[in-house]
Amino acid sequence: MNEGMKPPAPSRSDFGRLPDGTPVERFVLDDGTVRVAVLTYGGILQQVLAPDREGQRADVVLGFDDLAGYLTGQPCHGATIGRFANRIARGVFPLNGTTYQLDLNFGEHHIHGGAGAYRERVWEAEALAGELGVRLRLTSPDGDCGYPGALDVTVGYRLADGVLQVDYTATSTEPAGGLDTVVNLTNHTYFNLAGHDAGPVGDHRVEVPAGRYVVAGPGLIPTGEFAPVDGTPLDLRVPRRFAEGWDAPHDQIVTAGGYDHSWVLDGAAGSPVPAARVVEPTSGRVLEVATDQPASHVYSGNMMEPLFAGKGGHVYGRREGFCVETQHFADSPNRPEFPSTVLAPGETFRTTTSFRFTTG
Repeated sequence: MNEGMKPPAPSRSDFGRLPDGTPVERFVLDDGTVRVAVLTYGGILQQVLAPDREGQRADVVLGFDDLAGYLTGQPCHGATIGRFANRIARGVFPLNGTTYQLDLNFGEHHIHGGAGAYRERVWEAEALAGELGVRLRLTSPDGDCGYPGALDVTVGYRLADGVLQVDYTATSTEPAGGLDTVVNLTNHTYFNLAGHDAGPVGDHRVEVPAGRYVVAGPGLIPTGEFAPVDGTPLDLRVPRRFAEGWDAPHDQIVTAGGYDHSWVLDGAAGSPVPAARVVEPTSGRVLEVATDQPASHVYSGNMMEPLFAGKGGHVYGRREGFCVETQHFADSPNRPEFPSTVLAPGETFRTTTSFRFTTG
């Protein structure tokens, strides 16, 4: 885009209504290279059209063509996750002398904020002035899904030059002397760089520039140990095919049924660092993710089941998509040795993650 040229405004359209009549909207951002669609339901990233090496755009995000698909209990396709991403052991955590019990929606544990969490809400939305983007806003009251403290949460999607930037804020609206809370926000988009309906992502090459990972125990709850990746299938400092590692006879891979781990991003304390790079060799599409969060959680779709007909009627099966979820470490409220996720009254949590779509 030429300097001084005003960016195009996002388009805005209806995407259906919830059973109670609440309307859901769809915002489309198109910078001429990449086209992105965002829903007010769940803060969902519903579509990304990205070009291959021949310049042909294809949708590289798994999801649904209509709102009904997103209401079927599907596995968080494209959703904004909060108040706390990933797992909390037994759904319990202590804070300032009080023990909080959350719902158990992952066996005996709590995951992704619980049932009825941010991914199942309709967010307020507005187009960004002077930018190609949209900002979503949600009010999260004290006691929301069992979490203490009231929050004002925003997610901004901005698109420019093939880069989708996602900015999160969570401001405690508790009065002075009010309740502390815990916050960990992320996005749970499933990508397939060959096209959303292209089948398993085993030939994708994944790279994570991290020398340590978070050891997962039963239920994929962290043990508290950061282990070196050296000599393991979790060493992704050199690109590795997903299929080369996701069935490896390593205890961590067996425990997770593939990749479902957080890598420790050294240096990601307030300034973005590379979190992952994924290449699909046939199309040449490349996804580069950067974040200021301490963890890059890579999930290879191990628990996906062919239960839902997605876009174009395609039924997504096991390992047909991968996620790169930038976040704090799972179960941090129970792990004082992990970076803190506590947010005090009047404070604001801020984080930025970018998704760059290129070819190679």
